Amino acid sequence: MAVEETTRRVTKRRVRTRANLLEAAFAVFAAKGFGRVSIEEVCEAAGYSRGAFYSNFDSLDELFFALYRQRADLIAEQVSGALAVDGPDLDVPAAVDRVTEVLLLDRDWLLVKTDFLVHAARDPAVAQSLLEHRARLREAIADRLARARGHTELPAALGDIDGAAHAVVAAYDGVTTQLLLDGDIEHARVWLGQLLTALLTDGSDTTA
Repeated sequence: MAVEETTRRVTKRRVRTRANLLEAAFAVFAAKGFGRVSIEEVCEAAGYSRGAFYSNFDSLDELFFALYRQRADLIAEQVSGALAVDGPDLDVPAAVDRVTEVLLLDRDWLLVKTDFLVHAARDPAVAQSLLEHRARLREAIADRLARARGHTELPAALGDIDGAAHAVVAAYDGVTTQLLLDGDIEHARVWLGQLLTALLTDGSDTTA
């Protein structure tokens, strides 16, 4: 019994250490950029030794990938939740408001995600991780649009539901690129809302 209790304490401590390292790394990566951060800086920010780092991660690359997957999965879940509020009917402007609130609140995430994109462009294995995340986002959007079929009509120009999901992600990519440059979150949220509403309806609900 004592051995089992000790094992549980060690496991919980390791989980907490890993979580703290990921949280500290997120802040450091967002502030300085991946490729400009050392293991020592992550350890210092988290308040741990290099030994604690290496007991959880083999390298800074592995930590970066774990951090990206953690945040990407969270975003995908938040998007799914934002789209699940309405019943079979889909109130497009209201759903768009909820999604843009989720997607645009964290500029630090956009910085880290952009670092990951650049890194992925030079490494096919890393690119696959990014493609999988983008596929999860599209699937969450496509699933919601599919459940609204028969209740909410999509513009014919988008083709099928998968085409509509691709258009939503492409619009998000474009607006967030501008956001990274000007830092104007409120304008980005309004612009993305207008763009997505125009994409998913006839545009008549878009604020002038």
